[in-house]
Amino acid sequence: MNPIDFNGLDTAVHGPVRLGIMTALQVDGPLDFTTLKKRLETVDGSLNLHLGKLEQCGYIMGKKAFVALRPRTTYRITATGRRALAHYLASMKSLIEYLEKDGGDGTG
Repeated sequence: MNPIDFNGLDTAVHGPVRLGIMTALQVDGPLDFTTLKKRLETVDGSLNLHLGKLEQCGYIMGKKAFVALRPRTTYRITATGRRALAHYLASMKSLIEYLEKDGGDGTG
């Protein structure tokens, strides 16, 4: 029996940048674009792409404002995003536990 349905993984969360965004917003609360960019060590275009996908899924929300006449977008994780992240992490935890307990030695 497979411990995890890899086809059922939420691809909107899976991946280093998206998982990093979701985790940062879950742990630290709302963060602006520049802070996320620095924390994740990524470029504007890539971060914009991933933020857009997460917003499209309803996992995060962006709020635009002007600070000292400069635009600033601050992102926060939504309740739907928290559930998606929790489900994703539970799936990964299940897989890790399976590998450590039953499948870690390559003999199954």
